[in-house]
Amino acid sequence: MIREPIFLEPVFKERIWGGTKLRDLFGYNIPSPNTGECWAVSAHPNGQSTVINGTYKGTPLDKLWAEHKGLFGTAAKRSEVFPLLTKVLDASQDLSVQVHPDDEYARIHENGELGKTECWYVLDAEPGAEIIYGHTAKSRDELEAMIREGRWNELLSRVQVKPGDFFYVPSGTIHALGAGIVVLETQQSSDTTYRVYDYDRTDADGNKRELHLEQAIRVTTVPHVDAETSYIVEQADDATITTYVSNDFFTVQKLKLGGFLTAEEKDTFRIYSVIAGSGRLSLNGQEYPLSLGQHFIIPAHSGSFRLDGHLELIVSWL
Repeated sequence: MIREPIFLEPVFKERIWGGTKLRDLFGYNIPSPNTGECWAVSAHPNGQSTVINGTYKGTPLDKLWAEHKGLFGTAAKRSEVFPLLTKVLDASQDLSVQVHPDDEYARIHENGELGKTECWYVLDAEPGAEIIYGHTAKSRDELEAMIREGRWNELLSRVQVKPGDFFYVPSGTIHALGAGIVVLETQQSSDTTYRVYDYDRTDADGNKRELHLEQAIRVTTVPHVDAETSYIVEQADDATITTYVSNDFFTVQKLKLGGFLTAEEKDTFRIYSVIAGSGRLSLNGQEYPLSLGQHFIIPAHSGSFRLDGHLELIVSWL
């Protein structure tokens, strides 16, 4: 089986809260001034990435997963579907306050969909920008009462953010990006969202977006507990490697490279997203230029490879 990096063409999603920063910061060819999401590495049926280079050029990622399991190593044995989804989100306005189910609830109530645990690396944030992360209710009855009565300022917990911050958002966590924030999101491959509150916004036809209060009350973790944030920082060659989270859902790292880094890909595939700088990847005697906004997969069992340049990358794997 051929071992070469798999570069992917993203899919863009227009959103009521989207803007133009996916174009302004990354040079993406966005469909409108209300573009909120770049599905950069996705095999989800609601937005398929497509291979843009090499042997598998033109192949949708779900087909690659289905027909070439050897490219993905041990991950292909653990999951029936491609397990991860990498997005870049531009919150020009506040996102709706939402919560996601876990695997068990989604399997039963969402036609076998995966649950949705996710995490955010903050790429850009305007001064004073905030996220909603968690809530103050001490019991499910109190949570329900506060939601039904619209006591949002009392219920919702807010956190100011800056570029370089990282947030782990397990299923069951009430959360929302605030206006002026751009994040790279690593998540389970799921598109199930329960909307709790949307600031009473209306669309172009004057309609409010649907809320999912019954489901949200059932799946929200009560009381809220902040996720642990004990990062591991290591040095290798000319790179600083920060591991933000590593669990059954995914491992997520940042590579900050000022020279070169040699590594080896063994038993699983890894997703790489270039979030700053430029450089090159050398693999199996071939060189591939790297620049801001690119997303690629290095297949399992690719052997040793080398990264050169002044680069920052987010890396994720199962």
